[in-house]
Amino acid sequence: AEESCEQTYGFLPCTSTALGNLFLILVYGYLMFSAARYLSSGSELLLEILGPGIVGGLFLPILGALPDAMLILVSGLSGSVETAQSQVSVGIGLLAGSTVMLLTVIWGSCILVGKCDIENSIAIDSKDTKGFNLTGSGVTTDIWTSYAGIIMAVSVIPFVVVQLPQILNINSGRHLVVLIALIVSVSLLLSYCLYQIFQPWVQRRRLAYAKHKHVISGILMNLKKRALGRLSNEDGEPNIEVLKKLFDAIDGNDNGYLSRSELKALIVGIRFDEINLDEEDALEKVMKDFDVSLDSRIDLNEFVSGVGKWLGEARGGTAAPAARTGTMKYLDDFHIQTRREHDLLGDQSDEVVEGVENPRSNSIKAVLLLLLGTAIAAAFADPLVDAVDNFSAATSIPTFFISFVALPLATNSSEAVSAVIFATRKKLRSASLTFSELYGAVTMNNVLCLSVFLAIVYVRGLVWDFSSEVLVILMVCVVMGVFASVRTTFPLWTSLLAFALYPVSLALVYVLDYQFGWS
Repeated sequence: AEESCEQTYGFLPCTSTALGNLFLILVYGYLMFSAARYLSSGSELLLEILGPGIVGGLFLPILGALPDAMLILVSGLSGSVETAQSQVSVGIGLLAGSTVMLLTVIWGSCILVGKCDIENSIAIDSKDTKGFNLTGSGVTTDIWTSYAGIIMAVSVIPFVVVQLPQILNINSGRHLVVLIALIVSVSLLLSYCLYQIFQPWVQRRRLAYAKHKHVISGILMNLKKRALGRLSNEDGEPNIEVLKKLFDAIDGNDNGYLSRSELKALIVGIRFDEINLDEEDALEKVMKDFDVSLDSRIDLNEFVSGVGKWLGEARGGTAAPAARTGTMKYLDDFHIQTRREHDLLGDQSDEVVEGVENPRSNSIKAVLLLLLGTAIAAAFADPLVDAVDNFSAATSIPTFFISFVALPLATNSSEAVSAVIFATRKKLRSASLTFSELYGAVTMNNVLCLSVFLAIVYVRGLVWDFSSEVLVILMVCVVMGVFASVRTTFPLWTSLLAFALYPVSLALVYVLDYQFGWS
């Protein structure tokens, strides 16, 4: 008897042969790749026009995860409950495959192509002379990237919740646990979107504070060089005699007060070129620290008091031992520390932001690209899932492994290629953006795509039986999340660890499912 196949939508081609279904997977996979590319182009264009905030925080992450969400949705909606239970393994395979691919193969590739020489635990921008030195070359990211990695690790909580009945070996109440995990997942999704919306504001505030600390350290270092003696006594109190001489040197017109123009001349003379300083803003902050009487000028007492407060901040707010205070070495340490804090925050204020020409026509173009990408993803997600299911039946290869390896190549290729290309710029900023996007994409997998998956399982009454797949996601997310949280510099050897996690993940699922019978 001839094997028959069911045409998707009643007219799309289908076949029961392995080669035929492989061809269909390639065709539909390319169409899903095109959908992802259109969504990416449209969202980036919209971001240029409207800027970060609602667009960058809410729409972009959701649109980036849309192709994956569509595939997961249709994998659980098709046919009867039995068919859905069979095809839903395509969804969990895609979910696990996307996460593992982004955090292993793509993460490691970005380290390889973005590596720079590491000096004093920091990768030096655009300097790559050490070749493939496993410890001497690598990538440095800013502190916000570490936060993104921590958030990614936290986003696996719904996986743990839904897995509790299996962990505790409880058979009753599993359907209720799926609902609880769904609520937790949706709550994390909303929280993550809010964080993305408000993060630019928080970042600006943190950066402004770091710049002010660097101005403090720069002025103190300048005063230290010009002073004929120590700025503070052995007891840590300001040295009034030395500070009076400095005050007189800065007071150009000898009127007994430091005016705004005299202070600005001091700030300009120090040359804070490396931190792209707004001199007027720095002047306002210095005046706020010193001008207690609010008369827009600083007398000697205010100058001595202000410098004393700054010296106390440089010592960490506590009186230092006499020997340490006497050497004033803590000022050098404070200066290095403030510069490092500023670098880790990733200052982008000196980047030239070009205005978008014809915002109206570009807005229409962005909306059309988004609509086209969404339409293609919605139309061809179901045929792709059917082709994977049929290919699995024809070859006896489990659908999980096909979707784990093949489908992420379709839905995440444009994201992966752009991340690797951006990493080749070999700068802290580009590396930070690259890895932040990778962590963000995995976070959306863990909250948005999982929310869709859990909703299908709950609404259709399916059985949650994906212990090995969940273990793989937990293992990779936690390992890479801990990596990101405890360090900002990643030597080249870390890429080898990331690459190794990919085959380990596949082997772990196979052993647990087919040797130990977890599934």
